[in-house]
Order: sequence, then structure tokens, then C-alpha cells
Amino acid sequence: MLTTSYRPANITERQVWQLFIVILVLLQFSALFVPVLEPDAALYAGISKTMVLRHDYMNLFVDGHDWLDKPHFPFWIAAFSFNIFGIHTWSYKLPAILFLLLGVWYTWRFAREIYDETVARWAVCILLTAEHLVLSNNDVRAEPYLTGLIIAAVYHFHRKQVVPGAIFTACAIMTKGIFAIVPIGAAIGGHLLFSGQGRELLRWRWLLAIVLTALFTTPELYSLYTQFDLHPEKVVFGRTAVSGLHFFFWDSQFGRFMNTGPIKGSGDPFFFFHTILWAFLPWSVMLYAAVIVFIRKWKSQVEYYCISGALATFVLFSLSRFQLPHYMNIIFPFFAILTAKYILSLHTEKGLKFFRVTQYTIIILVAVLGVVIDLLYKPAMHFLWLIPAGTLLLLYVLLRYWMDKTTKQAVFYRSVAISILLNLYLNTVLYPDMMQYQSGTTAAQYLNSALPGQAVTMYKAHSYSLEFYAKAPVAVSDTVNGAGLYFTNKEGLEHFHKYTLIKTFPQFWVSKLDLPFVRKATRAGALEERYLVSGY
Repeated sequence: MLTTSYRPANITERQVWQLFIVILVLLQFSALFVPVLEPDAALYAGISKTMVLRHDYMNLFVDGHDWLDKPHFPFWIAAFSFNIFGIHTWSYKLPAILFLLLGVWYTWRFAREIYDETVARWAVCILLTAEHLVLSNNDVRAEPYLTGLIIAAVYHFHRKQVVPGAIFTACAIMTKGIFAIVPIGAAIGGHLLFSGQGRELLRWRWLLAIVLTALFTTPELYSLYTQFDLHPEKVVFGRTAVSGLHFFFWDSQFGRFMNTGPIKGSGDPFFFFHTILWAFLPWSVMLYAAVIVFIRKWKSQVEYYCISGALATFVLFSLSRFQLPHYMNIIFPFFAILTAKYILSLHTEKGLKFFRVTQYTIIILVAVLGVVIDLLYKPAMHFLWLIPAGTLLLLYVLLRYWMDKTTKQAVFYRSVAISILLNLYLNTVLYPDMMQYQSGTTAAQYLNSALPGQAVTMYKAHSYSLEFYAKAPVAVSDTVNGAGLYFTNKEGLEHFHKYTLIKTFPQFWVSKLDLPFVRKATRAGALEERYLVSGY
């Protein structure tokens, strides 16, 4: 009697994983040439560009004014990349993606050390397919840096390597502020306390770690002191005598948390509970199950790093008044390890059925979502479609002939595959097409080619992407100051005595997608217009 096997005997699960890792790494780089999104990513790119053009790496400027909000580290790294490769989209995104991959590498090392190689392999697959982590490569802010720095610091402190741990912690602080200590301190402290090693916290090496972290953070403190504290006459947040050090240690962190600082927000304590459902796709249900099971079996756990670091940060952000989906990215390595360990622990038929039914349901929903988005949006058909199409064929052959569809491994890698396909489509087809509606980018491209070297003034229509991509000076004005080129909106046109329309650009905030824009039939009504005029 003949039997059919879809998986040749010489193919191992490790080899399948290795191929998937190559594809997943390439997936991260597939966003390298998609223009940076407005407002924040373009703002940060512009700050780094200004650093290079001014040859000033201590002071942060936006629109020619002193800027006090985020620490320096990501800007230093992007400026370093600009100095080596020139000022481009890809040279801005490249270091952020490399820091993300650094986090993947440390996730691998950490999971392998506290559990085993299989957990490590699956954890990095989960991390590299977590939806918002991949999407963030199109909207590069501070989080890719933090994702790498935080898990690296935890790994080295776990190994009692104080110096590298302190270096990574200091870099994390110089990326987002002192609250970056929370996931690192909670992971280390939580594990030692819950595993009965509380006395370890009294060791001298932790005092040394604090001292070294403070020492390695001095470049940030010096920069803030020289730009702001030494110049009380500067106007920041509409007032003078603003201390950069006070803002760094209090207003930017505790002030935002308690909503008493100069930058205020509003928050929902349940925001991240429902945000994780899509941000951690296709693994969100497994993550929630992993956390519940971990807590139910609390006393029998091997480690408490991941649960402590993740939950402390989750609770802190949930209580904060400042809540954005990308804030959770920094603890995705912890989530990935927890989820991988949980999935691999499923051995009963009931548990395996739950995994199969859940993941195949998500796979179908994600596939349907991708098709619906494409049918609604109707992007231009061009050769880039060959990238997701070719990958689909490769993954189909791999999963059809190498793995029995009923195994846990098959369900897992099919979940990985659907994330790869969706995000390849987003990075190579959808986002590149949508960027034609980011008017600052298209206006800069037009200026660089049709009117090279001519300065332009933004009036009533501010665009950080125009400032970043334009190769000529870009100014901001509240009034029409004489004859020249102006980038403006419909309201702004009414204030010109006389003007000549040069070109019109469609405008939509691509980072804030909504159904009227995504749907091609209603897109025209969702668009605004920006104008390049010669006027006075």
C-alpha cells in the first residue's frame, strides 16, 4: 500500500526556520525605500538632517527654533548614517531597522539561554511578524531603537555583565527618557524577587550599574544643559527660563504621566488591551492565553523576566495619559518569548485544537482583510506585485510539500507565512502607492527636479516631509513675505495679493488612515489640496 508524505525525510524544522528567517529579515528591509510618514517620522528625520547641515550635534532644532521634546540618541544615530551614506529615506531608516534586528538577535540569545533553542527560534519568528513592529518600519520613530536596547540590557544584566548592561540602559534612556528604565528594572527585579533571589538585589553590582548608567547618560545631560539651562532667555513652550534637565527628568516623563507637564494628552486605561489585538497579530490571542496560563501556573515557572518587564510596562502605559500603539513595540520581545513558550507547551488534544482553530481563523481573517483592502483601495498594478506573488508561490511550495498540515509546526509557520504576505503587500504595493498623497513628499520631489535650488516658504500648510526631502532651503512663515515660492493650502491662497499657480498636490495624512480614503470610490472627497505658487 502506497502512502503520501508531504515532507521529505531530509528536511528538518530547523532548516524550514532558517529559510523563514531569511525571508523575515528581508521583509523588514522591504520598507527601506518607502518615504517616511508624517508627522513624527518626517519630523525626526528632519531634525537629524538639520544636525548634519549645521554640523551641530548638541542642539536640536525644528523650523529654526530650539526644540525640547525627545532625547538625542536616535537623532545622533540617524545623523551618523546621513554623514556616511548621504541624506536619503533609506539612510534614515537603515539604522533603526538594524537596531530592531539587534533586538531580534538578543531575543534569540535570551530565549535560548532561559529556555531552549526551539523557544528561541519560534520567539524570533513571532517577533518579526508582530504586525505593528513591521508597520513601524514605515513610520520610524524611537521605538525600533528601544526594542533593541531594552532586551539587550536585560540580557546582559541577566548574565551579570554590568558594563554592557549599563551602556544599553543609558542608550535607552537617551532615546526615550528615564521611563525606559521601567521594563529593564522590572524584568530584572521582578525575576529576582519572584524566583526567591531577592537578596541578589542588594549586591554591589546593581549600585555600580546605576552609577555607570548615570555616567553613560552624561552626553544627553550635557547637551540639554548647554542648549537650555545655560540660556534661560530662550523661549520654549511659550515661556523663558525653561530647564532642559528639569524637562528630561520630570516634565517629559512624570509630567506626561500625571498630565501636568507642558505637553498634555488624554488616555483610556483599556487602550492597549484592544490595541494589542491587532498590533500583535497574528499572535494576539495566543499572547493573551500565554499570560493567563503563566499567571495560573505562577509558582512553577522557570523565569519571571518576561512577564515582569511586560506587565509593568503595560500597566504603566495604560495608566498614562499618553497612549499610542507603537509604545508597546518595546516589550514585544518579552511578548514573543512568552507566546512561543506557551505554544510549544501545548501537548493535549484540547490545547492543540485551540491553537489550530484560533490560528487558522486568524489566517483566514488576515487573508480576507488583505483582499478587501486591495479591492477597496485599488492600487496601481505594476511589477512590484511580483514580490508578494513570488513569495506566495515559494511559501505555498514550502508549506504544502514539506509540512503535514495537521502538525503544530505547520500551523505555526502558516501563521508566519500569512504575516509575511500581508506585510510584503503593504510595504511593496500599498504604502508606496499611498505616498503619492503625502503632499510634502511629492512637492519636494517636484521642486528638486523642476525648480532645483529654489527656496520655498510654507504658509498655512506645514510639512515636515517637505523640509526633509527638499534639497533647497525651506522656511516657515505666518505671513506672506514678499515675492517668492510658497507651499500653501486653500485658505492660504486667499491671503496673496497676486499669485501664479505652479502645481497642485493631493494631501492626506497617510499615518491616519480611514475608510473614505482607503476606498477609491470615496477617496477624492477625503483629500485636501496643497499648492505650490509663485506669489506676493
